[in-house]
Amino acid sequence: MAYDPLNDSELFDEEAYTPEPAQTRAVAEQETPDDESSAGLFEQFWTQIAHAGLVEPVLRSGTLLLSLVLVIIVVWALRSVNLSAVMGGLPNEGGGLLSAPQMTPTPQSYIAALPPMPSPEQINSTGIGRQAKIHTTIPTRARSKIIQYTVEFGDSVFGIAEQFGLKPETILWANTATLQDNPHQLQEGQILNIMPVDGTYHKWGEGEQLTKVAEFYGVDANEILQWPGNNFDLTQTAVENFSAEAGTMLIIPGGTRALIDYGPPRIPRDNPAVARTYGPGHCGTLADGIIGDGVFAWPTAGHWLSGYDYNPAANHSGIDIGGKTGDTISAIDDGVVVYAGWSYSGYGNLVVIDHGNDWQSLYAHLDGYYVNCGESVYQGATVGAMGSTGASSGPHLHFEILYGSARVNPWNFLP
Repeated sequence: MAYDPLNDSELFDEEAYTPEPAQTRAVAEQETPDDESSAGLFEQFWTQIAHAGLVEPVLRSGTLLLSLVLVIIVVWALRSVNLSAVMGGLPNEGGGLLSAPQMTPTPQSYIAALPPMPSPEQINSTGIGRQAKIHTTIPTRARSKIIQYTVEFGDSVFGIAEQFGLKPETILWANTATLQDNPHQLQEGQILNIMPVDGTYHKWGEGEQLTKVAEFYGVDANEILQWPGNNFDLTQTAVENFSAEAGTMLIIPGGTRALIDYGPPRIPRDNPAVARTYGPGHCGTLADGIIGDGVFAWPTAGHWLSGYDYNPAANHSGIDIGGKTGDTISAIDDGVVVYAGWSYSGYGNLVVIDHGNDWQSLYAHLDGYYVNCGESVYQGATVGAMGSTGASSGPHLHFEILYGSARVNPWNFLP
């Protein structure tokens, strides 16, 4: 017997106990199945299946049956898991997990956070903006009618023409009564007609014929009749039966005409009186005088343009040289004075020098002149002072060079 010191009792002695052989066999028979008998029955059954030729069908049937059993087991397991998850959240009067008190949700007003609104700069950089605008931009359309423009300080015929995409002469042709074809007549506050297209603006006269008017301006009569801005009903009006009220203004698209020559004619030494209708500065009979050599000097100390450039198409056949009132004006070459005094056509105080050999020079808008008719002057001699007399918007020298009867570009002959 073994001794247990904890409870002072006798322990079972496994080594001292030896079961009887008969008892051992009985227990073995009860606990151990008859493997040999089972194996024999299975072998007999399988032998019969083999002799009957049913091995392959039995294997197929067994495989199918086994698969079906596995599917049933998986479905049962999944349903058990889902049922447990659902039942775990339900209240149960019996207590336990199912009997836990159900939570009562507190009503809340919850709005998910919205993404930030993009800025106009982000919209414009990533796509087409959808901003509400009161003003709607209408695409630019070709203009067909006359509009009016009020002259502002610092304007010029050339600048206005450029602003509206027209030629300078179109500005003159559309405003004959105001400017008289003279760009120097432009004054602040004047209201000008602005053509929709290059051309002329004609005032219809009593008894005129459309074909004759078109011929005068060098265009086809149908171009006048069909111009939208003239507002003629083409279903009722044709060139042959055209008529208009006297005083009606017609746009002549593409039309041209000769500009009024507001400058003095060439004044020869032997007959300076041809300029007598030009103003009181004309001269009488002159004696012969000095002749220049055709090599010119600048008439002013400054050599910069202030105002209009040489543009005979716009009736400006000289250059406007900048300076201030009182600046010295000098003769560009030797010659004889053939005009000295006031002029009627916008030049103000004017001096004209004949240099001989078909050359003449003209000095306009002078504040004062210091030479007289028939006087011989030498290159560099003072003939006057810079001013703003006549049709002028500021002090400058309007300077021209004539060769024969043509006014040439001074830039081509000044050093």
